[in-house]
Amino acid sequence: QVLLVESGGGLVQAGGSLRLSCVASGRTFSLYVMAWFRQAPGKEREFVAAISRLGSNTYYQDSVKGRFTISRDNAKNTAYLQMNSLKPEDTAVYYCAADQTPVLRTTPHDYDNWGQGTQVTVSS
Repeated sequence: QVLLVESGGGLVQAGGSLRLSCVASGRTFSLYVMAWFRQAPGKEREFVAAISRLGSNTYYQDSVKGRFTISRDNAKNTAYLQMNSLKPEDTAVYYCAADQTPVLRTTPHDYDNWGQGTQVTVSS
């Protein structure tokens, strides 16, 4: 198991930017595919982005392509989600997730380790 702690959420105006961080502890960080999901009130948790163990491959939900960038620093045991050109529909609790299966998967049940979430609110 790996412990995940997110930070960086907050309130931002439409068009603004935020960078989320996810710090991992407990196991070797580079063994894990990392992903970001989000959940808006009354909606199911949805995939946002994923990054391979060494950072060479990434995958994004269509609605965030060109606006969000997932990255990782294995020396710091940290994954990031840079979010630019934010829209009100990006408002949600954002969760980071980790799994040792070396495939960039997009459904929540594929990930065994979750953080507690960080709130992102985008005002219009």
